[in-house]
Amino acid sequence: MKRFFQTIANIFKIEDLRKRILYTLALVAVYRLGSYIVLPGIDASQLASLQAKSSEGLVGLLNMFSGGAFGNASIFALGVMPYISASIVIQLLGVMFPFFQRLQREGESGRRKMNQYTRYLTILILAIQGPAYMASLHSTLPPEAFVSSITGGWYNIFATLILIGGTMFVMWLGERITDRGIGNGISLIIMIGILARLPMALWLEITEKVNQTNGGFLMLIVELVVLFFVFIATIALVQAVRKIPVQYAKRIVGNKQYGGARQYIPLKVNAAGVMPIIFAQALMVLPMMFSNINAAKGLAAAFNNTTGFWYNFVFAIMVILFTYFYTAITVNPTNMAEEMKKNGGFIPGCKPGKKTADYIDSIMSRITLPGSIFLALVAILPAFARMLGVNNQFASFYGGTSLLILVGVILDTLQHIESHLLMRHYDGLMKAGRLKGRSGM
Repeated sequence: MKRFFQTIANIFKIEDLRKRILYTLALVAVYRLGSYIVLPGIDASQLASLQAKSSEGLVGLLNMFSGGAFGNASIFALGVMPYISASIVIQLLGVMFPFFQRLQREGESGRRKMNQYTRYLTILILAIQGPAYMASLHSTLPPEAFVSSITGGWYNIFATLILIGGTMFVMWLGERITDRGIGNGISLIIMIGILARLPMALWLEITEKVNQTNGGFLMLIVELVVLFFVFIATIALVQAVRKIPVQYAKRIVGNKQYGGARQYIPLKVNAAGVMPIIFAQALMVLPMMFSNINAAKGLAAAFNNTTGFWYNFVFAIMVILFTYFYTAITVNPTNMAEEMKKNGGFIPGCKPGKKTADYIDSIMSRITLPGSIFLALVAILPAFARMLGVNNQFASFYGGTSLLILVGVILDTLQHIESHLLMRHYDGLMKAGRLKGRSGM
């Protein structure tokens, strides 16, 4: 405990680190304040039906990413999801089109161009999602909720422009946090939005269990213990890497070779991160769109039951498949083998080139399987929590996107803080070894 308080004191002794932390907290406070500012022309007292609709399904996922702004009809209602969607599309284009592949290899200038294209695509996505969100508001809220003097389509255009400006402002906050604060700004904003739901969810669970007369308090303790172990297991999943030894040859003089120290290629067990769960959750909502068709009513009813066997079985299978798909498009063994060959490295027992690429690909396929199965279990854990009596809001913290994002961003942020401490010759946050974030070794 003494060492913990000493580390906290060391953090605030470093002027640059102290300024970065305070700057980050200030921008996060601005974001949280903006998530409660309702769109002009909407009566905030009439939002009960929208908030009830925003508690489950894909809409609940959007509400989670926006920190509750979606259910508040806030100026930040669309959050950073359009930016994330645009980033994924640009990343996929980098796999399929040579133009974007060249930009990825151009270093800092190429990265700036890719970021610019991502912003343009974000605005295009917002121009589609904004009117869709307004249409959802009109279908969910009562007519008396709209008190603006601007009526009809002009109000929708006015509100869509505000929503576009709100998301772009959130993106700007995230970029400022990344440049002058601590950690990745966009990820940190998403994490803060998720954490903002935790106190109320925990209070509802405590109130419910304390009021039970048949061992409710004991059940609450068991739930918290289980949540702790799930959290630890998820940290292990995020940090797990498989090391492939690589022997690097260093050219000294003329044609003489000097064998350098053996190094490693860190391949992550969960290289896809949280994206497979997001993709799978988005597709699981599709059957509900056909609920009005008689032939599809049975299928829609089965997928509407989030604690049912078939829903969770299909959900887990889709998470596993998307994990392989996303890993395949983000981890390119051929490029890794080429870069290794250019730098004079090789894997003992494998010829440089195609043999090395095939070996890395086979290793990735093997280690992705247990990682994908573990990811699928994490994805369906909230369903088991609901079946055991945990309320819906608190159950979401037992797995799924909430837990994975929390763990990943927390590790990344702590890694940034630790690097500042070690640069100033202070002890790191961990007593033994270096802290590993989502970026790997």
